[in-house]
Amino acid sequence: MGDNSLIITVSNALPESPREVLALSAMRFPDHDALHIPLSACQHYSSQEITLSYRELESAIAQATEIWRQTGVTGRVALMLENRPEFFIQWLALNALGISVIPINHEMPDAEIPYYLEHGEAVAVLTLDSHRARLIGVIDALKLSIPVISPDQVSTLDFGSVPATPVATGGLNCECALLYTSGSTGKPKGCLLNNDYFLQQGNWYQNLGGHIALREGDERLLTPLPLSHMNAMSVSTMAMFMTGGCLIQLDRFHPGTWWQSLRESRATAIHYLGVLPAILLALPEEPLDDFSTQIRFGFGAGVNPAHHERFEKRFGFPLIEAWAMTECGAGGAIIASNEPRHVGHCCFGQPIDAVEWQLVDEQKKPVNKGAPGELRVRARGSDPKKGYFSGYLKNPEATAEAWEDGWLNTGDVVVELEDGNLAFVDRRKNIIRRSGENISALEIEAALGDHPAIKSAVATAVPDEMRGDEVALCVILKPTFEGSLDTARAIQDIALEKLVYFKAPGWILFAEALPVTAANKPKRADIKQYAKTCVTKGDAFDLRAYKTRTKLA
Repeated sequence: MGDNSLIITVSNALPESPREVLALSAMRFPDHDALHIPLSACQHYSSQEITLSYRELESAIAQATEIWRQTGVTGRVALMLENRPEFFIQWLALNALGISVIPINHEMPDAEIPYYLEHGEAVAVLTLDSHRARLIGVIDALKLSIPVISPDQVSTLDFGSVPATPVATGGLNCECALLYTSGSTGKPKGCLLNNDYFLQQGNWYQNLGGHIALREGDERLLTPLPLSHMNAMSVSTMAMFMTGGCLIQLDRFHPGTWWQSLRESRATAIHYLGVLPAILLALPEEPLDDFSTQIRFGFGAGVNPAHHERFEKRFGFPLIEAWAMTECGAGGAIIASNEPRHVGHCCFGQPIDAVEWQLVDEQKKPVNKGAPGELRVRARGSDPKKGYFSGYLKNPEATAEAWEDGWLNTGDVVVELEDGNLAFVDRRKNIIRRSGENISALEIEAALGDHPAIKSAVATAVPDEMRGDEVALCVILKPTFEGSLDTARAIQDIALEKLVYFKAPGWILFAEALPVTAANKPKRADIKQYAKTCVTKGDAFDLRAYKTRTKLA
């Protein structure tokens, strides 16, 4: 396919949409790998690995664009296409027409799906044949009038008038995607993300330097994250497509085949979530564990501080911790791509010059250096919201609250280290205030994460007449352990060994399960109420008497 066959006319100037980014790279790197799906990630639907060059991906997108154009589509289209090539093809085809998409995680329970479709005002759901019956059932049960189709059925749609060619993507301010945040309480909020948001992600990534100095046309980035997630859809995708690199997209994280997939795909970088290093460290050590000659870096967030250095020493490449949120995109993203990284201290680096930031107390007043405070960010310059989300769909109040005083209020408690690097402390809502001491729930959870009895645990606050709040730990035990007083004491003993006395749990309760979001994050508000109820009813072990200061010698 030659360059003159591109549906979108692009110049050698700056692109104005993800679609135009791909078109430009198809002209520059036509025979380079654009997308690779290892066999371990596609064997349930393909007998061999999948690789598309930029030329092949461009051709598929152009064909899909013309089919969608003929339908006269208007409004948002929901995509439940898993982490397959179809996602990229259909998303960028719709982007070529100025149509926004709503990515939906196929692991989402049926009860949650209608909210995304109704709130996002989806005009169609594009999915795989394997999900069609399920989605049709969900939609029919609620008497919604939304067509559910597979990619090969797009031509059957008819939305009315057909726009003339050539097709325009709508420019930088055109909505590209509606991504929902998985908050701990209430309904998820729909983040409106325009084309510029996605372009800023790619620009930020390719200009980072340091440990993350992307080599144009040479990088092969492997990610197991779902394409319904901002990191996968915008960060890794745009970084590769902007630089002519290859995106290696897994269906999910598979510990047993992870390293094999890295070797066979010739990955040079990975994206991770905090749980991934912990799981990989638990695997038996192998002679081939050292990947220092292949993998240049890992990019992610939330690695357990106790695991950070161990992982790097064993596997031979740095885990570069970053901070961001869907709302800020690259406009406020911060990453520890340069030394010193302060490995093992939840450090995520220093903001670049384009990011203006501050740490504030509960009254929104700046805190002193070394004191924890809520992180607030904005873009430096005339447009403080450049690169950020455009707002929450149908929720101007929440949008205004997020942008209080002209700053994006992140809700994350952060501390500035002596050298100007920033380190994560906790979410402000997860702070436990006991006897005037601010205690991080995350710190407690991290300290006890390796306990042999604990499968998972969430720390929260319960009311205490004397101290205001007391620390409660809600624990799901591993199958071989009993929810007894002895087990509770053993857990507290470890906490007292690892933490200053007042941070140790004063209450421990055992549960079969705890409330979680669709993204498998703890519903902390629900867990807090659950813990309070258990303490009130006497269904928790009272260990407060054992929280005593160590006597001085």
